[in-house]
Amino acid sequence: MGILAVNGGAPVRDVQKKPWPDWPVWDEDEKKGLIEVLESGVWSYMGPKERAFIEEFARFNGSKYALAIANGTITLQLALEACDIGFGDEVIVPGLTWQATAAAVLDVNAVPILVDVEPDSWCINPKAAEAAINKRTKAIMPVHLYGCMADMDAIMAIAKKHGLRVIEDCAHQHGSVWRGKKAGTIGDIGSFSMQLSKVMTAGEGGALTTDDDMLWAKLDALRNCGRRPEGTHTIDDKGSGTYTLEGDFIQSGNYRLSDFQAAVLLCQLKRLPAQTRRRDENYKYLITLLKDIPGIVPQKRDDRIDLQSYFNFGFTYDRNAFNGLSLEKFRWALMGELGCVVDDCYQPLNDCTLYRPHTKRRYKISERHWKAIDPSRFSLPVCEKLFNETAVTFHHKILMGPGTDMDDIAAAINKVQMAADEYAAITLP
Repeated sequence: MGILAVNGGAPVRDVQKKPWPDWPVWDEDEKKGLIEVLESGVWSYMGPKERAFIEEFARFNGSKYALAIANGTITLQLALEACDIGFGDEVIVPGLTWQATAAAVLDVNAVPILVDVEPDSWCINPKAAEAAINKRTKAIMPVHLYGCMADMDAIMAIAKKHGLRVIEDCAHQHGSVWRGKKAGTIGDIGSFSMQLSKVMTAGEGGALTTDDDMLWAKLDALRNCGRRPEGTHTIDDKGSGTYTLEGDFIQSGNYRLSDFQAAVLLCQLKRLPAQTRRRDENYKYLITLLKDIPGIVPQKRDDRIDLQSYFNFGFTYDRNAFNGLSLEKFRWALMGELGCVVDDCYQPLNDCTLYRPHTKRRYKISERHWKAIDPSRFSLPVCEKLFNETAVTFHHKILMGPGTDMDDIAAAINKVQMAADEYAAITLP
């Protein structure tokens, strides 16, 4: 197989001659759209590009409504506020996710209840979620993580049984389809991120989807300084009587998207279906190559998923199949062979560098609340094992090239496995 690249040998992939696909992807369409906004003078708040984007994004997802929001963190906060979740309430969150999922709960003065994930999908464990429900629980926030969707059949059944809201964190899953329904349209609200690394991006930005008239009206007001939607809308608020929106305000702030970002997102959305299909096809091919390599198990693709989007390609690594090679050295050796970043998974939220509720005085509403939001009180053994011992991830751009790129990934893993006599010579930076 040759000497490992980290030990001075030739790599499997010479990225000078064979670079990985670039991200983000853009062309003259983005340039044209940005210039159109510049020349229009309508740079912010419901310009023509934003109006077109929310219409197209709703159509793409099959949702009644879509809203463009400043970023994919504030989308989660607004979703919680629209569901009237606040102080004294609890929201169930998976322990393996970007810190924003739980931080949004903190920011509405509610308590994030961290539960463990499933070892094969890395997504929220429905049984753990149901076991955490009590009289204070108001919502479940499943996260469709990396290259998997949460078990939405189980989550929705639990939510219906206990009368809970479901807010889908779809930051990684633009375009995934679960039994004929797009991610973000199964629960009450879908939340999307358009940050630079995501599969659809304007550098920053976010979006929300919903089919609920009242939730849409609240979300639209919350993103726009508390102003109610334009025009007159009369909605029956589930027994609270008729609610006339025109001229009625609520407290909020400015969480709007600029028309420049919307112009970019319109172009990105046009490319998304083909990009999603390409990533999914490459994933399917790659797992056929990896199935014969002992110790490598990709995130499980549920049979109920019709089409899968991928923020990251993830798999678990068993060091016992690699003569005891540590996870860190395995990743480092792969990077040497492939010339791309080979990463870990998110830190479990019960001990995450970026999730430190007790560093922020605003959360000290009461001693009871302060104690309740301490993440260290939660036990997350599956999350911890993934982060500390087994998880390996690649950014989605590695799935965007030809199928021969997948051959390189499999060849690199196989080369590392066959080089057991070199393991002692691998030095971490």
